[in-house]
Amino acid sequence: MTSPAAPPAPAPAAGEFTHAQIMRILYGLLMGMFLAALDQTIVSTAIRTIGDDLHGLSAQAWVTTAYLITSTIATPLYGKLSDMFGRRPFYLFAIVTFIIGSLACSFADTMYQLAAFRAIQGIGAGGLMSLALAIIGDILPPRERAKYQGYFLAVFGTTSVLGPVIGGFFAEQSSILGLTGWRWVFLINVPLGVVAFLLVARTLHLHHERRAARVDYLGAAALVIGLVPLLTVAEQGRTWGWDSTKSIACFVIGIIGILLFIAVEARMKDDALIPLRIFKSRAISVTIVGSIIIGMAMFGAMMMLPLYMQIVHGASPMKSGLMMLPLVLGMMSASIISGQITARTGVIRIFPIIGTALLSIGMFALSHITADSELWVVMAFMLLVGLGLGNCMQALTLIVQNAVSPREIGMATSSATFFRQMGGTIGVAVFLSMLFSTVGDRIKENMTAAAATPEFKQALQTALGDKTLMADKEAYGIVQGLANPKGGGAALNSVSEDSSVISRLPKAIAHPFEAGFADAMDHVFLTAMGISVLGFLVLLLLPKIELRTQSGMAAAAAAKSKAEGEAAAAAASVGGVDDSEAPATTTRAADGHVSGTSPAEEVVGTGSAWCAAPTMEEIAADGQPVPEAVHDAEVRVELREQGEDVAHKTPRHRRSDD
Repeated sequence: MTSPAAPPAPAPAAGEFTHAQIMRILYGLLMGMFLAALDQTIVSTAIRTIGDDLHGLSAQAWVTTAYLITSTIATPLYGKLSDMFGRRPFYLFAIVTFIIGSLACSFADTMYQLAAFRAIQGIGAGGLMSLALAIIGDILPPRERAKYQGYFLAVFGTTSVLGPVIGGFFAEQSSILGLTGWRWVFLINVPLGVVAFLLVARTLHLHHERRAARVDYLGAAALVIGLVPLLTVAEQGRTWGWDSTKSIACFVIGIIGILLFIAVEARMKDDALIPLRIFKSRAISVTIVGSIIIGMAMFGAMMMLPLYMQIVHGASPMKSGLMMLPLVLGMMSASIISGQITARTGVIRIFPIIGTALLSIGMFALSHITADSELWVVMAFMLLVGLGLGNCMQALTLIVQNAVSPREIGMATSSATFFRQMGGTIGVAVFLSMLFSTVGDRIKENMTAAAATPEFKQALQTALGDKTLMADKEAYGIVQGLANPKGGGAALNSVSEDSSVISRLPKAIAHPFEAGFADAMDHVFLTAMGISVLGFLVLLLLPKIELRTQSGMAAAAAAKSKAEGEAAAAAASVGGVDDSEAPATTTRAADGHVSGTSPAEEVVGTGSAWCAAPTMEEIAADGQPVPEAVHDAEVRVELREQGEDVAHKTPRHRRSDD
């Protein structure tokens, strides 16, 4: 066949790439992932300022919820569709959608407008993360992939530090170039997105053969029905009350939607958004359960630690971002070291097991910090948590990618990302609920103990006469509430709603509040430790894993070549066979076997036998119905490589398949 004109920086025919080509592609992918990762942290830092300016602080949760819903639902859609139609157009679409959403967000006039525009942003973000990892899976063998995926983890860690710093800077500016400072939180994505688009458009040219498959529209609709109410209640349940009518309605609708999704996926089989057959693989099922558990612990920890720094140690959002550096350094160093070892030896199973063990130890250590703990001690524990996460994240993605056929890398990668995001959403919802449901009692306990000391009584009397403190209505109101036992409860409630006031109180009065928050966080970290131990036990069930030495594209090319050779050999081996009694058509059963009475039927799909081994081009030129037969041969080749018995159903013709 004649091939189309080669695009810039073409991929080699066999699917192998040089280091220079890989790095050029990687720059564009890293920029795209940087966009999505930075946006999550930069917005969370500035959201309070945004809510105040748009007079809708009470609606700020919807800004987060809208983004979370669309990005989570879009993730598996990008994976499946890119497997069918190619990665490049969907990755470019994700970047453009993200840019449009960011530009719209920068001109929002109300919080509800901002929530709608954040939903558009989320549609783009859902592809930026998962497709970048899938593309690396296409161009690199799993063993080599471990070295390069460390770059992605480095981007994720770097943005967790830069986000609060940049978000805090913009939030503190009243105006930049005529626009309110916080609007640049979103506007900064536009030039970054344009650069990412140009890099990807110039460098990302992957050969892709379009697959004939049904698009799982019903599965996507069922996923929306299931996830929208569940993600909504995860974000809003603490405000509504977990046993409120709204929460219960969301739970019921969500469960119905999930059951409907499972039924649709079972009916769609291989064309499903997330084919249920992948869960028959122990490597995949164990890894996905492990990803959910690690997602809960990871996002829960990364939510609690900045709160601890800001509330207990009085750090600003910018400073608390810099205080997260030990966690980031731990993640990056563990990822780089484990990636190099995996690339050299092929060993990977042990790393997520070691990672969850370190994560459990780190969480246990964090559960013992107090309001008086030295900062360097807390940072040492954060480093340990980072080392644990760094050993887990890329290893689990590689294991899932390695466990599926090359044509399903996108689906597998997006599924792993999807379940990790779901685990993170659950973790954040559970941990924040635990924190704010227990912090009031912990503050009361510490306040009761402190109130009996002479130092506290003296500090309270001094504060009541402090002219500067009187100018701060919120802080002085708390002091008055503590001086009046009947108003103490109201003072505690106000601190739970707005913890920033603690930093404006005299140290002796603020300490019981800080200690109360630290004690409540200890219970959260202890729970996270229990979840991490569960993840450790689950990952012990991982089977022995041998990483492929071919990239996804190279493996697909080899499988196609092998299938063509088998088809030609089968045609040659049956020359002169009398197949007059053979059926006129060939059908393929659900288990991958092809029915029929002769191998010749598998090759050409008709009753005529070939006397020589024709090429693909000759068969096509002769007008024979090749595509279905070739597809059947490819299916059998791939399934046999995965260890399944898919020889020809008719015993006397199995030797032809062999």
